[in-house]
Amino acid sequence: MHVPVLFDETLKYLVTNPQGVYIDCTVGGGGHFQGIIERTNDQAILIGIDQDAKTLEKTRSRLGTNANIILVKGNFRNLRIILQGLSIRAADGILIDLGVSSYQLDEEERGFSYHLDARLDMRMDPELEISAWDLVNKWPVDRLEQIIGEYGEERYAGRIARGIADARQCRSLDSTLDLVEVIRKSVPASYRRETHPARRTFQALRIEVNQEIESLRQVLPQAAEFLKPGGRLCVISFHSLEDRIVKDYFTRESKDCLCPGKQPVCTCGHKAQFKVLTRKPVGASPGEVARNNRARSAKLRVAQKLEF
Repeated sequence: MHVPVLFDETLKYLVTNPQGVYIDCTVGGGGHFQGIIERTNDQAILIGIDQDAKTLEKTRSRLGTNANIILVKGNFRNLRIILQGLSIRAADGILIDLGVSSYQLDEEERGFSYHLDARLDMRMDPELEISAWDLVNKWPVDRLEQIIGEYGEERYAGRIARGIADARQCRSLDSTLDLVEVIRKSVPASYRRETHPARRTFQALRIEVNQEIESLRQVLPQAAEFLKPGGRLCVISFHSLEDRIVKDYFTRESKDCLCPGKQPVCTCGHKAQFKVLTRKPVGASPGEVARNNRARSAKLRVAQKLEF
């Protein structure tokens, strides 16, 4: 089993009651979930959610049958519906680990990796209608440039988008390595020596295919709704845009008033519902980064539901 990023740091914040209700919104291969199991007893209720049915079945097989463990196929953007369906009213801790799982990266046929040759796909849920192939082969060049620039933070987004548009006039770009080769030809040689030139573009396409940013915006208020007073929300992000969304949400929801500073009397009626426990995001240690390069961009933010 892959060791998940920020494993000890996350569980230290997340698990505060060994008999509590805990929800892992992105259970994946079950790394963090296994840690939750080890830190709770058989009175706890542990819920793991993942939109990838194949990965979920692997995790189910590994964990075995346990009455207090519930694994659900679903997208965390539908957290309220999922928890209502399970008659869960409140949780002691909710974890959201964003991004692609190591299981998905390692599965060649899923098309997440720019190191492996596979059909362009990148769908975390294979039932989604639009894949990376559709984006690369059908989307207009200006839209491609926008998502590669915004979600990939790629400084050569324009050159890459135009390179894709030129290449697909001759033939469709069907595989991950087809796309990698186009990207290589689209960026300067000096850039190719700095980093893998396809990393940011693949990240951007994956985020767009799976609607990860919109899902994050939708899940945060739902998670807040289902936390008990004193319950904790832990979010691990790997992208600056995701981290900024989480930071802004936590900042907003830790304030009693959102009125303009010069306004003498509060008229918004907003009430704080969180105390932020991580003034700065928690990052991976040098040792963890040395063991797992993916951890270098991981950031953990934690907020605790206020007692009312």
